[in-house]
Amino acid sequence: MTKTSVRENLLRIQERIASAAERAGRRTEEITLIGVSKTHPASAIREAFEAGIRHFGENRVQEWEGKRTGTEGLAATWHLIGHLQSNKTARAARLFHSIDSVDDVAIAQRLDRARAEAGMTGKLRVLIEVRVAPEETKSGVEISELAPLAARCAELPRLHLAGLMCIPPFLEDAEQVRSYFRRLRELRDELTVKLGIDLPVLSIGMSHDFEVAIEEGSTEVRVGTALFGVRDSL
Repeated sequence: MTKTSVRENLLRIQERIASAAERAGRRTEEITLIGVSKTHPASAIREAFEAGIRHFGENRVQEWEGKRTGTEGLAATWHLIGHLQSNKTARAARLFHSIDSVDDVAIAQRLDRARAEAGMTGKLRVLIEVRVAPEETKSGVEISELAPLAARCAELPRLHLAGLMCIPPFLEDAEQVRSYFRRLRELRDELTVKLGIDLPVLSIGMSHDFEVAIEEGSTEVRVGTALFGVRDSL
């Protein structure tokens, strides 16, 4: 994809974000666009950066490791949005600015320990991924286990629990996923009261449903196909 087409795609996405925010009575500035760069080369990330994207999401630790040399010098924020395996937590803790898919106490503890062992100052931002639908193929903590996990993450000294993330079922009609987005927002609000901590981030919405997500309170939308085009399979 050329620089022009990435830039044009970005302009269309920004227009859609602005329209959704206006419908919801929100400010466009409240919503962060994360360019989902998984399976796309470093050159595509550079093109998106030049077009104005400053946040990028990767699914796999090893894939991001292979792209780093091609993205050196970019003042961007790198998110891990895919499921994190326990044997890759130490690498992830060093490579990413945010881990948006924490779904287990052991993973959180490993991340915290890895930051300490690496001598890294500052806290690592994390989001908890919640399984909002009973899909076997989806990762995420069960709703019944969310509060204990959130409480533990909030206690770990080198992690900053910022909010929640979910991936609802893929449905052609975006309106049909609205209830899942609303449920995550309600869970976030309940946790805020129960634990007495601020959880400002709701990472919900992708290329086909981010407008509905924004209407339901999303603060971060993860857009890949609409920005970069159809991904090559790995």
